[in-house]
Amino acid sequence: MSRIHFLAGLLALGLAVGCKAQPASQAPDPALNRRIEVMVRSQFNVPQDFDVALGPRQPSQLPGYDTLPVTLSQGAHHTVVDFLISTDGKTLARLEKFDLAHDPLFSIGVAGRPIRGNPAAKVTVINFDDLECPYCARMHQTLFPATLDHYKDTVRFIYKDDPLVEIHPWAMHAAVDANCLGAQSGEVYWTFVDYIHSHGQQINGEERDIAKSFAALDRIARQEATLGELDGARLDACLAKQDETQVRASMKEAESLKVEGTPALFIDGERIDGALPQEQVWMVIDRALRAAGVEPPPTLPAAPAPAAPAKPSGTGK
Repeated sequence: MSRIHFLAGLLALGLAVGCKAQPASQAPDPALNRRIEVMVRSQFNVPQDFDVALGPRQPSQLPGYDTLPVTLSQGAHHTVVDFLISTDGKTLARLEKFDLAHDPLFSIGVAGRPIRGNPAAKVTVINFDDLECPYCARMHQTLFPATLDHYKDTVRFIYKDDPLVEIHPWAMHAAVDANCLGAQSGEVYWTFVDYIHSHGQQINGEERDIAKSFAALDRIARQEATLGELDGARLDACLAKQDETQVRASMKEAESLKVEGTPALFIDGERIDGALPQEQVWMVIDRALRAAGVEPPPTLPAAPAPAAPAKPSGTGK
């Protein structure tokens, strides 16, 4: 859908809802406002470079609801769309209701998952990842090390499993091996993930023999475990068992979130589908940090291209 059609569609919906009636006197709640912004962006696929601003509540003719004007803007262009919000702040409505209190966007399970970055950071980047997916490898390279180095201890990163088993034959095995390592060491989990995302073709092999790919994954896992001084016997038992239960649960959660491909990032609930350029990823992280009361680090301008060497003087032919 083009951006013009997107905004026109939202504007048309906005004209269908305008009403007036009860007084609205609720003070702004920054945490609630952030949830509303994330919900609007997610449900209506608002492009990352659009700003979303919430206006003051107004009376509506629907008992128990106020009118909430939402302004979507890009540069000098903007449109205002009216939503309905319940007076208790728990429901946002726009011909359909969005549950701000219990939507799975805000309750993705991360207990026990390896964390990269500051575990106490206010902003969390969750990535539903497929270790055989080339686009996931590209996103991984965007996040590490550049994004981690840029945000330092203000952001934490957590990966969830979503192997696309229909098209990636060794992705499930890779996810299980990664979790076997993660059960003993988060640090070793990340070194394994780093290696797999940068050596996918090596694991495929020239023959694309799935048994050889499985063997390569197990060999790499054991090598990382040795370097990390993990319990080798415990790892071997886990690799041999190849228990997919944890991975399947993560895949089911991805399905509940309507994830249809990888990578799929959720930055404090705000969603990014696909391997977007670094500047767009950072735009979303900056927005989440400001909502959490943290000023994002400044983005340094790109270094100028080196000047072309001067042509030698003389009368060359």
